[in-house]
Amino acid sequence: MNFGLTELSDYQRAVEKEWLVTNGLGGFASSTVGGINARKYHGLLFAALQPPVERILLLAKLEEEVTVDGRIYHLGANLTAGGLHPQGNRYLQHFSLESLPTFTYAIENILIEKTVFMIYGQNTTVIRYNVHSGDGREVKIRITPMVNYRDYHNITRSNDWPFHQEAAGNGVIIEAFPGAAKLHLGGEGVVYHPGQGYWYYGMYYPIETGRGENPWEDHFMPGDFRVDIVGQGNFSIVASTQPVGQVDTAKLQQQEEARLARLVEEAGYQDEFLRRLVMAADQFIVERNSTGTKTVIAGYPWFTDWGRDTMIALPGLTLVTGRFDTAREILTTFAKYCKDGLIPNRFPDAGEEPAYNTVDASLWFFQAVYKFLQYTGDYDFIREKIYPVLKDIVRWHLKGTHFDIRVDHDGLIRAGNRETQLTWMDAKVDGWVVTPREGKPVEINALWYNGLKVMEELAGRFGEEREYYRELAERAKESFRRQYWNEAEGCLYDVVGEEKDGSVRPNQIIAVSLPFTMLDNEQEIRVVNKAWKELYTPYGLRSLSPRDPKYIGVYRGDRFQRDGAYHQGTPWSWLMGPFVTAYCKVNDYSPASRRVAGLMLRAFEGHLREQGLGSIAEIFEGNHPHGARGCIAQAWGVAEVLRAYVEDVTGESPYAANSL
Repeated sequence: MNFGLTELSDYQRAVEKEWLVTNGLGGFASSTVGGINARKYHGLLFAALQPPVERILLLAKLEEEVTVDGRIYHLGANLTAGGLHPQGNRYLQHFSLESLPTFTYAIENILIEKTVFMIYGQNTTVIRYNVHSGDGREVKIRITPMVNYRDYHNITRSNDWPFHQEAAGNGVIIEAFPGAAKLHLGGEGVVYHPGQGYWYYGMYYPIETGRGENPWEDHFMPGDFRVDIVGQGNFSIVASTQPVGQVDTAKLQQQEEARLARLVEEAGYQDEFLRRLVMAADQFIVERNSTGTKTVIAGYPWFTDWGRDTMIALPGLTLVTGRFDTAREILTTFAKYCKDGLIPNRFPDAGEEPAYNTVDASLWFFQAVYKFLQYTGDYDFIREKIYPVLKDIVRWHLKGTHFDIRVDHDGLIRAGNRETQLTWMDAKVDGWVVTPREGKPVEINALWYNGLKVMEELAGRFGEEREYYRELAERAKESFRRQYWNEAEGCLYDVVGEEKDGSVRPNQIIAVSLPFTMLDNEQEIRVVNKAWKELYTPYGLRSLSPRDPKYIGVYRGDRFQRDGAYHQGTPWSWLMGPFVTAYCKVNDYSPASRRVAGLMLRAFEGHLREQGLGSIAEIFEGNHPHGARGCIAQAWGVAEVLRAYVEDVTGESPYAANSL
C-alpha cells in the first residue's frame, strides 16, 4: 500500500487518507498520509489509562526542522486560519503502509525515513528516523513535541496548565497539572533541550468542521530534541506513560512487525486482500482491565467495546483468523456478566455496573456460540462455561426481563417502547427517536428462532430434552410466517406491532442469512432480490430504501443531521456480510454465485486505500459515489467482510470443519 507524489502533494486529498496503529489496550496513534492532523482524533499517543477506556491525548505531533549548510527546512504540515503552514508536505515523496506507516522525505540529496508504531501492550509510541545523506554532509535536526492532555473527544485551547518538566536522562517527563498522567519523552541518539514553553495556537481540523464540531485546537510545545548526523544514521523519539530509559527501537520495530506477520501466517491465507484484513482485525482485539480478559473495540477512533458489535464481529475477528483462545475469553466474559437473561450492551469503566440496554446482543450470543462450535468443535467448553447461560437467557426471555423484553403469547419477542432504543438502529438526538421500532423487530425474531434451534441441537447433544426448544421454535416460526410477510412489497415487514412497518430496511436479510431460518426458499429469494435491488451499494446495504420519503442519502453536518441520517439510508459495511451469505445460500452456493459474491466484496479492496488505510469504514453515504463516513476502522465491518469472503466466496477456511 504505497502513495506517491500525485496523492501526497495535494494536501486536500492527503487528509482524506488516514493511518492507524494500535497497542492492544485501546490506545492508538493516527493521522494522515500527508502528516497533517485533520481531526481531533489525530495524534501520536492516545493512551488508554484504564484499558480500553479513559483515552487521553498526550502527544499530538512532532514538528521536525532540518538544517543543511545553514538552510532550514520544516517537514511539518499544519492547517491554520492562514492556510497550510508550514508546508513540509512538499518534501514528502512517499508514504507506505505495509505493516507500519512509513514516510519518506527528500531534501536536496538527503532522504529521511520516518516510521511510526506502538509497543503492543503498552501506552507507548515509537517514531524512528533513518537519515541517508548522499555526500556525507552534516544534517542537524531539531524536533519539537506538541504535547496535550485531554479526553480524546474534547478540544484544548491555551490555558494555565503549568506543564511541569522534569529531566530524565536524555529526555523529559511532562506533567500537565498535579495528578495528571505523566508523559515520558525520550529516545535514542537525541538530547532534550528544555525551553520556556509556549503554545502553538490555532491548529485547524477540517474533518471536524464537516462534522459540525469545534475544529480549532492549541498544543503546548515544552522544548525540543536535537541530533546531528553525518552521512548515515538513525535516531528515535519515544512517547510513553511509563519511563522510557534505554531502548532498542530497531528491535522493538522488528518485534511488532514479526507479531503482525505471525498473525497473518497463522491465519493461513495467501490472498493479499484477506491477509490485509487479518491485520486490520487485530486492531480491535484489546485487553479490558475491569474484566482481565480480551474484548473488542467496536471502532476507531471513538468507540469502545459493545456487546452487540462484539458478538457480530467475533466470528470474523477470532474464528476465521484462528484465534480460538481469544474467542473463548470473550464468550466467557460475556457469559459471566449475563444478568437476568441479558448480556452487557456496554462495559463501562472499572467499578461501574455494565449497561444492559439491548435486546439483540443476547440473541447474537447464540449465533457466536454456533460459529465457535462450527470452527472448533469444542463442546466441552460450551457445555461447562456457556450452555447454562444460554438456558438462562431463554428462561428470562420467556419470563420477561428488563426494558420490557419478553416473549409474547404468539411466541415472538416484543421489546421496549418508543423511547427505549434496544436494537442496533438506536439513534436518538435530544429526545428525538430517529427510528422508533416499538414492537417486534424482524431481525430480533429471526435471531430468537435461530437461538432456539441452536438450543435444540445443544440440548440433544448434551443429553437433555430437545423437544422443549423445538416446540418453542415451531411456535415462533408459525407466527413469524403469518405476520411478517409483506406480499405487496415481496419482502418482510421491518416491525410488527400495533401497526406493521413496511419500511424496506436491511434487517430482514438476517432472516435469510442465519443458519436456521423460517422462510421458504421462494420467500428467501425474494428478500435477497429486494435487498439487492433497493438497498445494495458496493460498500454495504442502505439502512432504508431510496424509494422511502424518509430516505436521506448524505451523511454530513452536525450531530443532529448525522444521527438523523444514521439509519435512514446510510449504508453500513457490516451488512455486506449477511447479504453475501444470504445471496450464496439462496443460490445453493453455486460456483456462479460465489463468483458474484466475490465481485461484491472485492469492492472493499479498493476502499482499503480510500479512508482508514488497510481497514473498513463504519458507514458510507447512500448516494453515489458512496463516500466513507463515520469511524475509519469498524470491527464488524472488517469482521463480516473477512468472514463472508472466506466462507462464502472461497469456501476454503482452514478451520471451519465442524458443525452442530
